[in-house]
Amino acid sequence: MSIVVTGATGELGRLVIDSLLTTVPADGIAAVVRDKEKAAGLAARGVELRIADYDRPETLAGAFHSGDRVLLISGSEVGKRVPQHTAVIEAAKTAGVAQLAYTGILGGPDADFALADEHKETEGLILASGLPYTFLRNGWYTENYTANLAPVLEHGAVVANAGAGRVSSASRADYAAAAAAVLTGEGHLNATYELSGDTAWSFAEYAAVLSEETGREIAYNDVPAAVHQEILVAAGLPEGFAAILVDVDRAIGRGLLAGTSGDLARLIGRPTTPLAESVRTALAAAKA
Repeated sequence: MSIVVTGATGELGRLVIDSLLTTVPADGIAAVVRDKEKAAGLAARGVELRIADYDRPETLAGAFHSGDRVLLISGSEVGKRVPQHTAVIEAAKTAGVAQLAYTGILGGPDADFALADEHKETEGLILASGLPYTFLRNGWYTENYTANLAPVLEHGAVVANAGAGRVSSASRADYAAAAAAVLTGEGHLNATYELSGDTAWSFAEYAAVLSEETGREIAYNDVPAAVHQEILVAAGLPEGFAAILVDVDRAIGRGLLAGTSGDLARLIGRPTTPLAESVRTALAAAKA
C-alpha cells in the first residue's frame, strides 16, 4: 500500500509530498506524473514515480494498486476536468484503492458559480463509484492574489468586482498539510471538509495590508464586472479565463468564499497562515 498523489509536480502536489515526507518514509509515497524528467527531484528524494496522463486513460491502468490511499488533485484545465477526473476515478475503482481524496471547492453543492461546476460533478462521480472518499473542499489560496503583485504595486491598486465581499483564504501549504493529514490519519473515510482560512478578509483590508507592508498607498478599486473583464483581457488574459475570474468575484460579493468552518485549522493542528504573513513572504520573494 502506498500514499499516491496525482498531479504531483504541480504547485499543490509538490507541497503535499513535502508534507507527507515529514511523517511517511519516501518509499511509501508514489507520485503520478506525466513528465518523468519534471519529476526528477521527487525521484531523487526516494518517491516512486508512476507515469500517467489524465488525458490518456489507458496510461492510468498501473497508476494505482489495491489498498492505496489516493489524492486526486483536480486538473487545471477548466472544461476538460470531468473526463480527466472520470478516467482517474475509474482506474482507482478498478485497482481497489482504500481511499480516494479529492480537492474540490469550498461550499460544494452550494457553490453556484461556474468554476465550481466541474468540482460538483466530480464529487457526484466519486459518490457513484462507491469508493471510500474524502472530499477536501478547498477555499481560495492566498497565493491566487499574492503570486502576481507586480501590477498591483505598479498601479497602486487592487482591482476587483467583489464589492465588500470577503475571502477566507489560506496558504497553499496549509491546504497541502490538510491533504497529508487525511491521507495519513484515521477517521477520514466518507468525510467532507470545508477548508478555509481562520479569518475572512475584504479586498479593502487586503489593500490596507499591502499598504502597511510596502509603505505605499495601495487602494481598492471596486469596479463593475464588465469593466473588470475589460481590464483583465487588456492585461493579456484569455476572454474565457477572465470571465471565470469575474464570475468568482461576483461569488465573493455574495459571500460564497467567506466561510470559516475551522476544518482546515483542525486538520493541520495549528492556525492557518495569516494574510499579512503571506503578503510578507510574497514581497520578500519578489525582491529576491
